[in-house]
Amino acid sequence: MIEVWAPKAQRVRMRRLADDGATTVEDVELHAADGGWWRADVALSDGERYGFVLGGDDGGGDLRPDPRSRRQPDGVHGASAWFDPSTHEWTDVAWTGRPLAGGLIYELHIGTFTPEGTLDAAIERLPHLVELGVTHVELLPVNGFNGVWNWGYDGVLWYTVHEAYGGPAAYQRFVDAAHRAGLAVIQDVVYNHLGPSGNYLPEFGEYLRTGSRNTWGDSVNLDEDAVRAYIVENALMWMRDYRVDGLRLDAVHALLDHREPHLLQELAAATDALAAHQQRPLTTIAESDMNDPKLILPREAGGYGLTAQWSDDWHHTAHVAVTGETIGYYADFEALEAYTKVTEGGFFHDGTYSSFRGRDHGHPIPADVPAWRLVTFAQDHDQIGNRAAGDRLSQTLSFERLAVTAVLTLTTPGTPMLFMGEEWGASTPWQFFTSHPEPELGEATAKGRIAEFEQMGWDESVVPDPQDPETFRRSKLDWDEVDRDDHARLLQLYRDLARVRRERPELTDPAFSVRTAFTEELAGGRAYGFRSGDLSVLANLSDEPFHAEVAGDAVVLLATDAAVSLEPGRVTLPPESAVIVAPAAASAL
Repeated sequence: MIEVWAPKAQRVRMRRLADDGATTVEDVELHAADGGWWRADVALSDGERYGFVLGGDDGGGDLRPDPRSRRQPDGVHGASAWFDPSTHEWTDVAWTGRPLAGGLIYELHIGTFTPEGTLDAAIERLPHLVELGVTHVELLPVNGFNGVWNWGYDGVLWYTVHEAYGGPAAYQRFVDAAHRAGLAVIQDVVYNHLGPSGNYLPEFGEYLRTGSRNTWGDSVNLDEDAVRAYIVENALMWMRDYRVDGLRLDAVHALLDHREPHLLQELAAATDALAAHQQRPLTTIAESDMNDPKLILPREAGGYGLTAQWSDDWHHTAHVAVTGETIGYYADFEALEAYTKVTEGGFFHDGTYSSFRGRDHGHPIPADVPAWRLVTFAQDHDQIGNRAAGDRLSQTLSFERLAVTAVLTLTTPGTPMLFMGEEWGASTPWQFFTSHPEPELGEATAKGRIAEFEQMGWDESVVPDPQDPETFRRSKLDWDEVDRDDHARLLQLYRDLARVRRERPELTDPAFSVRTAFTEELAGGRAYGFRSGDLSVLANLSDEPFHAEVAGDAVVLLATDAAVSLEPGRVTLPPESAVIVAPAAASAL
C-alpha cells in the first residue's frame, strides 16, 4: 500500500522511475480517502525510484519526493528510493539498552568526526569511545538537507538519512555496531522548523503555520492532526526501525503548541509505550532554554514526562569559571553564587532576573527530581560553532585549565556530555559550515553570519565563510594528534575521570541535596568545589595556592597536578589545578 497525506491536491499520482531516477516507467493513480489521504494498492521493491506528482491533467507535472522518504540518492530535490528497513540482519541480539542515569554522553557530527565523514568510518572509532568510558553516543541530525555538508539543522526530509553519510543502510550498520560495543545511540531530531531549500511539504498540506515564525523560519503547524502524527511517527521510526535508544529534541521552546496534551507529552507517552513493548529503556532529551522543570516532571504530576533536558546554566557557569568571559548571556554567571546554585539545585535562573533577557526567567527544580535528568556540558556544538571563529576551549586555554574543566565536567551532578574531540583538547575548530547549491542562499547565509557578529563587535575577517569548503574541512577532527604530548595527557585524564565517576557512588547520587558546594574569591581568580558525603571535589582557578579542610585520613583519588599536596586534615592545590579526595576507608569502595 502506498499512501501520502496531500489535502491540497486535486489529483495525486505515484510515478515509478527507472534506476537512473529520471526515466518514467509508469504513473499510478492514487485514490482520495478521508482526512486528505491518497492511497493506491501497489508495492515497490527495495531501492526502486519513485515520487509523487500533484495535480495536472496532461500526464506531466513535476516530481516531488515522498514526505516520508527513507532515502534520497540524488539529494532532496530528486526522486525517492524505496527502503525496506526489515532487510537488515541485526547482530545486537544481546543488547538490552542503557539507562541515562549514571551515563556519559558523547556528541558527534558524522561529517566531521572522521576524515571520511561517513557512518561506516565512524564505526571504526567506536573503540575509542568505549575506552573513554562513554555510554551514549549522540549524533547530530542526519536527515536529508540540500547540499553535501551541513550541521544537519537545515533538514527538509525528516525520515531520510543523508546520502553522503551512507544512507539508511549505513545508519543501521552504525547502530548495530554501537550496540555490540555496549554503546547506546541517541539521535538529534529537529521538529521545530524546516530548512530553506528542498522543502516541498507545503505543496502537499498545511505542514507550516501561516504567519507564524520562529528563529529559523515558519513554525510547524501543530494544530493539524496529520502533522502531529508525522512527527510522532518519525520519532518512533528511529527507535523502532533503526533501534536507536533515544532522541535529543532540538529547541523544544520553538514548538508552538496550544493543544492538550502538548506534542512533547504525546512524544513521551509514545516513547514509553514503545519502551515497554521492546523491554529496553528509551530516552527523550529536550534542548530548551526555558529552565522549566515541567519538561521532565511526570505526566501524572502535570509535566511532559521527558527523560531529561539540557542545562545551559551549567555550561554558562563552567565557561565563565574557566575562561573569565562575561559578555552577552555570560554576564549573570559571574555571580559568586552561580556555581553553588547549579551544583546544589540545577538551574541558576530559577525565577531570578536575567539581564540578557531583560526579565525574570526560569523555575526551581523540585527537590525530588533526580540530578541526572539534567544533561550538563562545558562544550557542545552550539556553544563552540556559534562563536565567531568556532573556537574550542582548547584553542585559548592552557593545558592546566583544560584539565580543571575536565574535572568540573565529569563530576557534575547532572549527566555529563562531551563534544567530539574535547577529550583530547582537539586543536581543530568546529565552525559553522553550509553547502547550499543555490548561490543566492549561500550568499545570504554568509552575509547574515557576518552581520550577526558585527553587531557583537567582531570584525568580519574573524568570521569564516560558511560556504567556503575549507570551513568544513577545518572542522574535521585530526585523529593524528590523539597520542601526542598534552593531547594524550588530557585524554588519559578524561579516561581516569570517567573511571572515578563509575566507581564513586557519591558522583552519581541522584539527589541534589547530598552536595554542598562553595565558591571562594582568591587573588586573581576563584576556587570552586563541592562535597558529596565524604568525597570532595576541589578546583583552584586562581593565582595563589588554595587550602581546604578534608578528612584526616583522606587520600587523593585523582589530581590534575602532581604538586597537589595532602597532609592530615588539609589539602593544598597549586594554581590552576583540581583534585578529588575521599577518606582512605571509603576509597576502597
